[in-house]
Amino acid sequence: MLHLFLILSGVTLGMALPLPDYYSYSTAVGDGSGTEYSTAYDGRITVIRVWEYSNSYIRGIQLRYDGNWTTPVCTSYGNPLEMSLRDNESIIQVSGKYYNGYIYEIMFVTSQGRSLKVGQTYGNSFNFYPTHDGSELRFLSGRQNGNGITSVGAHWAVYYTSDTSVTA
Repeated sequence: MLHLFLILSGVTLGMALPLPDYYSYSTAVGDGSGTEYSTAYDGRITVIRVWEYSNSYIRGIQLRYDGNWTTPVCTSYGNPLEMSLRDNESIIQVSGKYYNGYIYEIMFVTSQGRSLKVGQTYGNSFNFYPTHDGSELRFLSGRQNGNGITSVGAHWAVYYTSDTSVTA
């Protein structure tokens, strides 16, 4: 019996082990009225688009994962502000302001120190970041009411490519 255990242990050590899932969630802020949304998609975030109601609240958000755009959250009316991420660059912080039922400002900060800031510096502040080293923004969720984003939360995890493996 001990011999069989040692053989099976040796086989297991030679196989790829599953990677730990370093996931964290930054609790949503804002009024939270309207319909739920999520930008979850396969791949890595490569572009961020944000629409602002003229000098007021955030009207819409859209993310691109590798080459695929998500459906715009809320509305895509008007001209968005946009930031494309560089190779090996990721979103490591999301912050902004919320007031009177809407997200008024949102800022995305990258692992290379760049940022995209959209909206008005008015209201209560929020600051989201991952709890695990090496984690990055994987998707946003919250609520929207058809006019604008009423709440936003951030989901963080370590991103692994399909060729990432751990062996013992």
